[in-house]
Amino acid sequence: MGVLIVVGTVTLVVLIIQRAGKAAPTAVPVAAPAAVVPAGAPLPAGLTLGQPAGTRIGGIAPGGEGRVAVWVQRPDGDRVVLLDTRSGQALGEVRVGE
Repeated sequence: MGVLIVVGTVTLVVLIIQRAGKAAPTAVPVAAPAAVVPAGAPLPAGLTLGQPAGTRIGGIAPGGEGRVAVWVQRPDGDRVVLLDTRSGQALGEVRVGE
């Protein structure tokens, strides 16, 4: 019985050493993030979303190429507004659930 315990322990140690010595799997390449307006960069003066009263901003995400997607929660339904950060103009809007 003692021999089986020793053989099992040695086998376990050998397997652990072999697996630790193998090369780690290579990482999958990830696309570079889109250009983002740096924090603190000045935005055009008078930048407004032009949304009705009661509207809340649910989230903001970079859209690449100087664009920002803003999720707005309006009383009449949610939507995503795409803004150009260089000019401050709304480029378009996607209405959710329509």
